[in-house]
Amino acid sequence: MALKQIDYGTSEYRQMLDLRYEILRKPLGLQFTKEELEHEKNDLLIAAFEDENMLGCCFLSRVDNETVRLRQMAVQNNVQGKGIGASLINFAENLARDRGYKTIIMNARKATIHFFEKQGYKIDGDEFVMLTIPHVVMKKRLL
Repeated sequence: MALKQIDYGTSEYRQMLDLRYEILRKPLGLQFTKEELEHEKNDLLIAAFEDENMLGCCFLSRVDNETVRLRQMAVQNNVQGKGIGASLINFAENLARDRGYKTIIMNARKATIHFFEKQGYKIDGDEFVMLTIPHVVMKKRLL
């Protein structure tokens, strides 16, 4: 499995959109908006590949000089539980650390809390509903 940063607007980015749509949006009956996707031009886009096949993805959006937000993490259903998500998180944390960020935050779906806790993230605040799904803010300080 290869982990790498990908570029906005490329064929790899289109694969990322397809994966995110299938895993995160389609089950909720949601589409991406042009405005949402425009904001991703400046994000750190990350993907895991087996040959040319994207297994998982996520991206980091700058919050401020010390903080980035982990967003839109998705792993193909047929390979979940095989360490791909943990590898993506580790890669994202290293990218963030290399760029001088000190903290990663995210809005995690309630069903994924246990996974993120195993990666060292802590709940930071009360549960809330976003896009009809219960979420919590989670945070991790990068050492």
